[in-house]
Amino acid sequence: MARSLERTLRDEAAGGRAELSNALNAFGSRLSTLTESNEQRLERLRTVVDERLRAIQEDNTRQLGEMRKTVDEKLQSALERRLGESFRLVSERLEQVHKGLGEMQALATGVGDLKRVLTNVKVRGTWGEVQLGGLLEQVLAPEQFERNVAVRPGSAERVEFAIKLPGRGATESAPVWLPIDAKFPQEDYQRLVEANDRGDLPGAEIAARQLELRIRGCAKELSDKYVCPPHTTDFGILFLPTEGLYAEIIRRTGLIDLLQREYRIVVAGPTTLWALLSSLQMGFKTLAIQQRSSEVWAVLGAVKMEFGKFGDVLEKVQKKLQDASNVIDTAATRTRVIQRKLRGVEEQTDPGAPRLVEVEEDFPSLAGEG
Repeated sequence: MARSLERTLRDEAAGGRAELSNALNAFGSRLSTLTESNEQRLERLRTVVDERLRAIQEDNTRQLGEMRKTVDEKLQSALERRLGESFRLVSERLEQVHKGLGEMQALATGVGDLKRVLTNVKVRGTWGEVQLGGLLEQVLAPEQFERNVAVRPGSAERVEFAIKLPGRGATESAPVWLPIDAKFPQEDYQRLVEANDRGDLPGAEIAARQLELRIRGCAKELSDKYVCPPHTTDFGILFLPTEGLYAEIIRRTGLIDLLQREYRIVVAGPTTLWALLSSLQMGFKTLAIQQRSSEVWAVLGAVKMEFGKFGDVLEKVQKKLQDASNVIDTAATRTRVIQRKLRGVEEQTDPGAPRLVEVEEDFPSLAGEG
């Protein structure tokens, strides 16, 4: 029984193994078939994907080429435009620079000519005198100042300009002169400027003292020659034709007060002299208004007197007119009386009738009215 069972089990096990082996063989065959089928499908899929990728790559390459071409064209045109504008701007700037260099060369030539002119003392003095004359002509009237005036009696010295102030000089009708002289110590001022530019403080101080001495000498000369009261005012004006020179003189401590105190000289630059002349012009206008006011009052007094005489004449004319009116009234009354007398007289139709009445020659206007 046990052997029979064992044999049965062995047979079933052998059968199971055979079935399992067959099943495994069938599964292996199916698996091989599936593997081959999958490999074929994968190969076809790979081929399709490769073809699609190649097509996409070719399309991308073509599009990238077109984009690159478009970008290159736009970049080229933009670059050419920018380069053209840049070259144009550079050319304009270079032209302006060239033009500016030409102007600077012309200016340098002019400055050199001006420097050569100003190195001549006589020409430099004439330049300051011309500038002073221009300021006087712009502010004052021609009759309010004169050129080359001998303000000191018995002296041949003549001041460049003198303002004519209303007042009493040596005689009742003589004006009082305000002398103005222009000075331009250019060498001393130039040495001072050059020393300051170099940073040479000792040299600048020496040049400043020399400039101060020169200004004091000019002020003393102006005072001795041209300040002579009562023919002139008790002070004169020293005109410096540049603001830089005037500012340097003002900067010297105590120099302006010393010139006013010892030499009775007032220092003025172009702007300061302009303000001073404007103040004088306002004074002239005020004085003219006062004089005109006196003249107006005199004219009003004469008009008042003449108006009184006119009233007397008007009364006489009114009386004459009244007498004439009375005579006219009397004549009108006589005319009405005559007309009443003539109402009954028949009118003459004979052409010779007008000769019967002769009109007296003393009343031609009345005859014309009749």
